[in-house]
Amino acid sequence: MSSAPVTHADPRDEMATHIPSLRAFAISLTRNVSEADDLVQETILKAWSNIEKFTVGTDMRAWLFTILRNTFFSSKRKTRREVSDTDGVHAASMFEKPHHDGRLAFTDFSHAFDKLSPEHREVLILVGANGYSYEEAAHMMGVAVGTAKSRANRARAKLCEMLGLAEGEDILAEQSGATLAVMGRSGIQAA
Repeated sequence: MSSAPVTHADPRDEMATHIPSLRAFAISLTRNVSEADDLVQETILKAWSNIEKFTVGTDMRAWLFTILRNTFFSSKRKTRREVSDTDGVHAASMFEKPHHDGRLAFTDFSHAFDKLSPEHREVLILVGANGYSYEEAAHMMGVAVGTAKSRANRARAKLCEMLGLAEGEDILAEQSGATLAVMGRSGIQAA
């Protein structure tokens, strides 16, 4: 005679029976019904998704209470590190400039730079981007130092005009590299 295999009920079936006691425990911890309900829901979700960690035959209620308690205290530790900002004053002071602004500004700069005459691009590349002195750039271009300075200033002014920059305007803030080097040596605050 063979005996029928013993089947065990799914332990998840028992969870619902413990919700009232979990809720009472959560209310005693949080002192807030809404927070308690959220805590119970999070506890059930954690238990459900980690059911393989439950040992069949042990006390389901104790296991659920442990999950609830640990979730509550973990949340409290996290909350202690958070800044209270009910009016949003602190949050309003924090921002990060979108990364795409820099790409858009650089694209505009590149298009304007391409429209400059070859002589203007050359002097800006030598003096601005590569950091050569006006004397060194003048020597490389085969012109007088005054001519190199004049070309650089006219090229920067033309770039600012094409980019629609007013004196003191700063559309390339926080940018780096050749763009700032080219723009940064002018008397006009473009970068």
